[in-house]
Amino acid sequence: MKDYALFLGCTVPVRALHYEAPARKVAEKLGIRFIDIKEFGCCGFPLEGADHLTHLVMAALNLVAAEKRELEIVTLCSACTATLTKADRVLKENAHLREEVNKALKAHGEEFRGKTRVRHFARVLLEEVGLDKLKASVTNPLTGIKIASHYGCHYLKPSEIYDGFDSPERPETLDKLVAATGATPVDYEDKLQCCGGGILGIDEMTAFKMSQQKLTHIKEAGADAMTFICPFCAVMYDINQKAIETKVGGKFSIPGLYYPQLLGIAMGFSPAEMAINLNRTRVTIKFPEPKG
Repeated sequence: MKDYALFLGCTVPVRALHYEAPARKVAEKLGIRFIDIKEFGCCGFPLEGADHLTHLVMAALNLVAAEKRELEIVTLCSACTATLTKADRVLKENAHLREEVNKALKAHGEEFRGKTRVRHFARVLLEEVGLDKLKASVTNPLTGIKIASHYGCHYLKPSEIYDGFDSPERPETLDKLVAATGATPVDYEDKLQCCGGGILGIDEMTAFKMSQQKLTHIKEAGADAMTFICPFCAVMYDINQKAIETKVGGKFSIPGLYYPQLLGIAMGFSPAEMAINLNRTRVTIKFPEPKG
């Protein structure tokens, strides 16, 4: 069993318990042990555009907390993944910024040494567990269920920080993970479109229109549900789906599930164990019954 420092960020513990709990259950069954680090705080993402140095210091405090324990970091939020990965790279490559950040860290008795690594849970599933083992772990394949994958922005971009993990123009990793559950990945128009969550706080209607457009295309493609791997995207497609229908228009009723929920059900966990009851948009899919 391999240990990882689990970085939850700010949104997952508050608004996505049905992401965290299934991820923990699925990880344990696949031989991944999550270690909770009490020093972990905000990744620094909200401050990146306003105070670059402070955002780097916030990110560095998290990186240092993991490297002191000789652990790699696994994340559930795509924005946290990008923020921590970018900070890690910048501080390793830019001696001046590293010195400035370490001056600030010294007040906390800490120093950034660049000894950890940050990866999204979906990437760990692909690179450390592997598709063959994932498929072998599936006892209740989701045969006949059509799933539209939403990659979001920060999981793939900026692409230079992810070492060619997946193509930002023609990504396929999430679809491969969906196929590993036995479900059928569905293509649709504007698949790489942003969810709109990035501007929700300043222009709600534009954000809702962006999500409404993608929900329309997913419905046209005949998907039974969509899946995502970022709590911000879930806020738009699951939590706000009813508000989008009311304020922008359309009738979708498209369940939005976190990928670990799908994988867990395919691995034999019950929908209740995967916290389906916490999804805001009613999940009407008829999943296979768990076997013994």
